Amino acid sequence: MTIHPLLTDLQPPERFTYPFCYEPHPLCVLAAQEVQQELSRMALTEGKMFGVLVVQLPASQPLSGDASLGFLAAYSGLLEGRNDWPYFVPPVFDAQQPDGHFKQEERHISDINHHIASLSSAPSANAERLNALEDERRQRSQQLQLWLFDQYRFLNAHGERRRLVSVWQDYHSSERIRRKYPLPPGGTGDCCAPKLLQYAYSQGLKPLCMAEFWWGPSPRTEIRQHGQFYPACRGKCLPVLTWMLQGLDVDPNPEASGALARGGDITVVYEDDALIVVNKPSGMLSVPGRIERHAVATILSQRYPGSLLVHRLDMGTSGLLVAAKTRDVYRQLQQQFADHTVRKTYVALLDTSTRPSPFAPNQRGTITLPLRPDPINHPRQVVDYEYGKASVTDYEFIADDRVRLYPQTGRTHQLRMHCAHADGLGCPIRGDELYGRPAARLFLHAERLELTHPVTGERMVFEQLPDF
Repeated sequence: MTIHPLLTDLQPPERFTYPFCYEPHPLCVLAAQEVQQELSRMALTEGKMFGVLVVQLPASQPLSGDASLGFLAAYSGLLEGRNDWPYFVPPVFDAQQPDGHFKQEERHISDINHHIASLSSAPSANAERLNALEDERRQRSQQLQLWLFDQYRFLNAHGERRRLVSVWQDYHSSERIRRKYPLPPGGTGDCCAPKLLQYAYSQGLKPLCMAEFWWGPSPRTEIRQHGQFYPACRGKCLPVLTWMLQGLDVDPNPEASGALARGGDITVVYEDDALIVVNKPSGMLSVPGRIERHAVATILSQRYPGSLLVHRLDMGTSGLLVAAKTRDVYRQLQQQFADHTVRKTYVALLDTSTRPSPFAPNQRGTITLPLRPDPINHPRQVVDYEYGKASVTDYEFIADDRVRLYPQTGRTHQLRMHCAHADGLGCPIRGDELYGRPAARLFLHAERLELTHPVTGERMVFEQLPDF
């Protein structure tokens, strides 16, 4: 059975979930628990993103106990190489049929690959044939991808249906973006949310709320916590869901509505004629965003006209930031950061709830991981041993859940990744919503900053203890 009854007195939300920034509704939590019970009975060997969609059942289609609410479940992509597990909704388009066009053409391209490999032992003698085969492979691959995209026709709540490429190109209306991303990434439409909404619309079910969670071991490249809820991916799903949610009354985007915490005000730790050192609270941006303007740089420009923030901290990270009062001082301080002569010390409180044994006090070490942005899930970072940039952090434990971090490089989310990833400390920072679990705040603080004064040449040290 694909539609599962949900017997509860919980009331549905007034509006549907905004899928890219949300707290899971209690109905979704209840549905997810039932899915997780089902998953615990399956012999799964891989980690996977799963989703639940709570729906209003038509009066003519009650389930067991005359339930008026039900839920649908889905997984992202394939599960253990299959897309036909009976408990879950079907894919938007089934490309896995052995005798279907996709699989037949895929086998043909695979045969070309084997032929190319056999000729590559003598490339000079087989150059003409190799070029012809490579051209054929490229053309067939492109044609097959376009054919596959054309099979995805997405519904919205108005009952309208559109092709994937049309949805993608209409969303990316800018010519510059269209030139850069003329077609969707492979796998677009195979995530949980499009599957769930497509099935609900096709069956005449009214969507009420939705949530996605990770189940199983984390991938080696990115960080996913077992049982943790996550937003829908933006790279693949934002254009598709923007279309599919039309006709539903959806929660406003909290990032665009100013609903995110602003984090109070900054405090000045040090000031002279050349520079200012401030303590940034958690929840405040370092520089203005596309929507939110309340930021350290904005405050400083109002209080100290002409001042320039020299470096940044993530919105959730609290602690020391330095700003220059003149452009010449700004250039000198930036050069110190570029030359790695600025010494920074952070303190973090780790979420050790899933760790079987505590860390040893005074335990020290160095973490080195190659990091790069994840274009599908901005602003998340991933570990990539082929294309990632080196990132290095020394660490020293103060207690079993408290650690000092000494970054030697300054990659985006470096400390958060180094704590959470299995090849780092294997414990996310408490309150890290991207790589761990939500909490009252991100418990990461820049407590010490050491630099050379750009005018006097004096080596200066600033300290601000965390409030946790």
